[in-house]
Amino acid sequence: MTVGVDDFKKAMQLWASGVTVVTTHSEKFGIQGMTVTAFSSVSINPPQILVCLNESADTGTGIKQSQHFAVNILSSTQQDVSNQFAGGSSQQQRFENTPWTAGITGAPILNNSLMSLECKVIEEVRAGTHWIIIGEVQDCVCREGEPLLYYRGNYQQLMPQP
Repeated sequence: MTVGVDDFKKAMQLWASGVTVVTTHSEKFGIQGMTVTAFSSVSINPPQILVCLNESADTGTGIKQSQHFAVNILSSTQQDVSNQFAGGSSQQQRFENTPWTAGITGAPILNNSLMSLECKVIEEVRAGTHWIIIGEVQDCVCREGEPLLYYRGNYQQLMPQP
């Protein structure tokens, strides 16, 4: 017997995670992006990461078309960006007040994010209601700052070091 949905959600809220915005650009759909907390490194050699996207997410459709995406790890000052890309607004509205530049693959790189990884899709795996997208990192941009964290359904920040 598997665990119930509510118990699983309650358990997963106990996992603190960073907050990312996954972006892409495709000929058919233009620029797209969405807030994602399911992100992880996969391999150091070659450098690979993964993101998990709900099968209903239009950004996932764009990634499948373009075969490229960027993972932008948000800084502690970007809670508004996380909320903006979490849904409820059009793709155009999501990018309107968020400074970005096109990366080497064409995927939007959020200028004020803590870090950005541009990736080429190397594998897509269907798992339940989600797609696991594995990407090989093509470019990396790192900036100064602290990460935006998510824990127990709320944004959190690192405790300052003494």
